[in-house]
Amino acid sequence: MQWITDRRVALWVDSPAMGAPFQVQVMLARDWNAKPDARFPALYMLDGLRARDDESGWTIETDAANFYADKNVNVILPVGGQSSFYSDWLEPDNGKLYQLETFLTKELPPVLQNSLRTTDTRGVIGLSMGGTSAMFLAARNPGFFKFAGSFSGYLSTTSLGMPQALQYAMQDAGGYNVSKMWGPPSNPLWAAHDPYIQAENLKGTSLYISSGSGMAGPYDQVSGIPGVSTNYAGMGLEILSRLTSQSFATKLNKLGIPAQVNYRPSGTHSWPYWQFEMHQAWPQVANALGVETAAPACGVGGAIAPVANANPWLGGCVTGEYPVAGGVAQDFRNGRIFNSGATGTQVLTGMIGGEYQAMGGPAGPLGLPVTSELGTPDGRGRFNHFQAGSIYWTPQSGAHAVRGAIRDEWARQGWETGPLGYPVGDEINTPTKDGAVQGFEIGAMYWSPTTGANSVQGLIMQKYGQMGYENSWLGFPKASEQGPIRDGGRFSVFQNGNIYWSPLSGAWSIKNGPIFDAWGSQGYEGGRLGYPVGDERPIPGGTQQDFQFGNITLIGGNAQIH
Repeated sequence: MQWITDRRVALWVDSPAMGAPFQVQVMLARDWNAKPDARFPALYMLDGLRARDDESGWTIETDAANFYADKNVNVILPVGGQSSFYSDWLEPDNGKLYQLETFLTKELPPVLQNSLRTTDTRGVIGLSMGGTSAMFLAARNPGFFKFAGSFSGYLSTTSLGMPQALQYAMQDAGGYNVSKMWGPPSNPLWAAHDPYIQAENLKGTSLYISSGSGMAGPYDQVSGIPGVSTNYAGMGLEILSRLTSQSFATKLNKLGIPAQVNYRPSGTHSWPYWQFEMHQAWPQVANALGVETAAPACGVGGAIAPVANANPWLGGCVTGEYPVAGGVAQDFRNGRIFNSGATGTQVLTGMIGGEYQAMGGPAGPLGLPVTSELGTPDGRGRFNHFQAGSIYWTPQSGAHAVRGAIRDEWARQGWETGPLGYPVGDEINTPTKDGAVQGFEIGAMYWSPTTGANSVQGLIMQKYGQMGYENSWLGFPKASEQGPIRDGGRFSVFQNGNIYWSPLSGAWSIKNGPIFDAWGSQGYEGGRLGYPVGDERPIPGGTQQDFQFGNITLIGGNAQIH
């Protein structure tokens, strides 16, 4: 799980059905932080035919993140599934075996309930492909969703010409073959996934259906022909959605199944219209899921008020003040403000806020923030300092906490302007020895109880890695990299030996012991032997290490210089 912000997470959930992890992002409910014991209903939001593998179209193309910031639902965003129709496929295609109905209805819910305080009260909305899927998933899994909404969905998939239309669309969006999904049109799976045919199973589900007319609307660029948008493909797709939505709505009416149906007088198959429908559908979604339509009023006062007023980009508050370990906090649309007598009033936002949440927030090892977010002197990054550490962020490395002895040594070396640069990973325990390591742009910082915190970097770090890091005979570093020395070289001292590097000789290890002592008697790299040009190696009767201008042999415990 990766925290993107303090209220948005990315999960990679193992799917036994698909044999691979599948990413889901979750925008957490308004009261997630303020009410840590509360659980929240879920709203699944399904993407269109061209779903991307890095982020949902809903958060790329619409204001969904801001819109749901004050809503008390966990918004579930499957990421990926291009041309999948969120269904279980008969065969793999393009290297993927989609089994997304099983994933969304069987494999994902326990993860959401156990890890993200999500209840079994659920709704689903989708656009285009996702609108089709929202309706047949609700119909095929009666009772799983209390609400289903289709924005520009194709709601009659077996009617004349529709299988061929889907084949054309899926071939265009990723080169997928529709027959790998449900077989030929004669296969019963087509009917089993047709919202029109499965309509009777939607009794008891709150339904919302919308589509435009295909004519140019308020969010379209008009061509030279009156009423015709320059989005020609979007015109045709929306007309197809309108026709199938009308057939579907008529069937619902005959079955006596109520639905909110909106046939817009204009509009093409495009994101601005789906954002509009997302807003329009919310009161019905909220009613079906049992949450407030409008967020309760919240005020900003005390020490938090002047900081909030000085940072208008935070947006309005979405909660009141609530207690946290050591102080109080308040959530805003785009971040949080913390206050305590010991640390003052500080702002956290974005990925730094997410990393802080991942570390346990105020109750975690960092404690409360002691600064608001600041820019680094080089202009590349941002940071917050905390009572017991810091979090640094750059666009390239993301946000990572630095704390304890590793932070102290990193600070001594010059923070991000020192030889290591920015952190690129979180601190982790070394797997087989008592210690810790953290990766930076130009190396790593190691810590152990016996050696303290020391850095290894550059080509010396590369050599250390080739040898097995701290699990090699070298052990942990005892000092940070030192130099420059002769010919611009550098070296690092480890528990059981050293690594030396120079531009002419490369990086090589040398063990503590007779060979090292003999080399030292000649002045180390500054003496007549120069730098090592190889690691110690076996020879008949002993071992040998080669240097730029000679070698040292060790036979019978006797070191000889040549």
